[in-house]
Amino acid sequence: MQQKKGQQGFSLIELLIVVAIIGIIAAIAIPNLIASKRAANEASAVAGIRTLTGAEATYANTAGSGAYGDLTTLAGQGLVDSTFGTGAKSGYNFAVTTSGDGQPATPYRYISGASPQNIGAGTATGNRQFTSNETGVIWAATATATTAPTATSGNPIGN
Repeated sequence: MQQKKGQQGFSLIELLIVVAIIGIIAAIAIPNLIASKRAANEASAVAGIRTLTGAEATYANTAGSGAYGDLTTLAGQGLVDSTFGTGAKSGYNFAVTTSGDGQPATPYRYISGASPQNIGAGTATGNRQFTSNETGVIWAATATATTAPTATSGNPIGN
């Protein structure tokens, strides 16, 4: 007679329990990871708006002779990097709108805006849009579109 040797390894039930535990951990961790990425994108957008504020001030006081420049102009002057000059960075679309002719009735002005590239529960790259102008105040509002806003709206954030 042959004796059965003790079998080694995991049973199917043990493997299913491990897979279930991994699934539970993933179900908890993945939404938090996505929320962290969204928060990082929003922080990057605020930093981008601050960068644009500084770049606009520099441009207006040097090459612009008091006028402000759009993203292409600022990138051409080396005041923002070429990636930023394309209008998209870290899941956000950026735009700068300039106006005015320098006369007392129509002074030079600009509005810089950032809006998430995707809006939606699972795929959102951000939940808020951000705007600023020549005052340097940054406003935040709930994102309603993926195109960068061209008017200041929302609540001022801690600048």
